[in-house]
Amino acid sequence: MSPTLAWTALVAAGLLDVAWAVSMKYADGYTRLGWSLLSLALLAAFVFLLGRALETLPVGTAYAVWTGIGAAGTVLMGVVLFGEALNAMRVLGVLLVLGGIVLLKAAPA
Repeated sequence: MSPTLAWTALVAAGLLDVAWAVSMKYADGYTRLGWSLLSLALLAAFVFLLGRALETLPVGTAYAVWTGIGAAGTVLMGVVLFGEALNAMRVLGVLLVLGGIVLLKAAPA
């Protein structure tokens, strides 16, 4: 897998991680069958893509980028879909996570 394709798979895995977290919320403790099945499918998909990306990318950088995308995206979806609070501290936290992702991506492996 080329580095470009690996990074694409990693970003897709991060976005699927966000969708997975949202689907878990909607699954309501895995008591709602449709959302539960979607949650498990999204889990399988992001694990597969993350695994493929790790064939090429450094594990430390890739894992940090994946979790950063998941964390920042899940905070955003919590605000948009579930009315969770968005204040200066939370925005700063997300910006710090995203800044860390940029630095890890820019650093030589």
